[in-house]
Amino acid sequence: MEIVSVDLGGTNVRFAIAEVAAGRVTSLGPPVTLHTADYASLTTAWAAYATLAGRALPRAAALAVACPVGGEVLKLTNSPWVLRPAALPAELGVDLLTLINDFGAVGHAVAQLPADTMRHLAGPDVPLAERGVIAVLGPGTGLGVAQVIRHPTGYDVVETEGGHADFAPVDTIDDALLTVLRARYGRVSVERVVSGPALAATYEHLASMQGQALRAPDDHTLWAAAMDGSDPIAAAALQRFCLALGSFAGNLALAQGAQGVVIGGGLGARIAAVLPASGFAARFVGKGRLEALLSTIPVKLVTHPEPGQFGAAAAFAKEHTA
Repeated sequence: MEIVSVDLGGTNVRFAIAEVAAGRVTSLGPPVTLHTADYASLTTAWAAYATLAGRALPRAAALAVACPVGGEVLKLTNSPWVLRPAALPAELGVDLLTLINDFGAVGHAVAQLPADTMRHLAGPDVPLAERGVIAVLGPGTGLGVAQVIRHPTGYDVVETEGGHADFAPVDTIDDALLTVLRARYGRVSVERVVSGPALAATYEHLASMQGQALRAPDDHTLWAAAMDGSDPIAAAALQRFCLALGSFAGNLALAQGAQGVVIGGGLGARIAAVLPASGFAARFVGKGRLEALLSTIPVKLVTHPEPGQFGAAAAFAKEHTA
């Protein structure tokens, strides 16, 4: 069965034709990426994709969106688009529609992707367990969290807002950063420290510690400087980012009783080369009396180029073709 698989974020919307059967994704075509700012709505972007595809689109769709999917109206982060789930089938011209949170989609991808699309990061280098809980998290514009529960008859995905849990400092630099962020925001969630936009606050804090009153450049420039090391403070901020990600991943593993942990999200893939030597693994297991337990949990990184689209299609397959 052919479907249109859509991954809708605040900046871009990605379309592809997928084939699904017997509860699984059998193929995912090449993605077409459109900028949400160039279109008035999902409906107009959908029409543009149909024109680019040069064919009639399937009358079935899977849509992963970067916001919670409950309620009559969905408002996207970083985009003025508004979605009304009840009206979407008619607006898009589809008979079957699966609507899922973007990180719920990543959970479905983790459940169905082959092992060779996972890169080993920490813990024992073994495949993910066939039964039990897999904790899934990933930084991007925000910090997504989900869990995959594998059982003898298949799997279930639980979408969460775990990225909004309280930030827990581990060392004195974390303590000082928390103080700065608390003065700015009041309550400080993990997402304020572990997400793409969060790097700027860490950068400015580290500069201040060295007596430099620096303002962070735009996100694109800052992340580029952090990745290539051209700005030592930006590189140090990225190291702190990886440490905080490791701490939170370990907390999730404990909270969810996970047999495995998977890092997804756009930034996860971008920092794949940095994470292994960043101190991520030490922070992941650094839970005092439970360090031995954490050291038995494999941690993987999704390397599939389009986990959101694949996962949206997987969610559709599980709902409509299982």
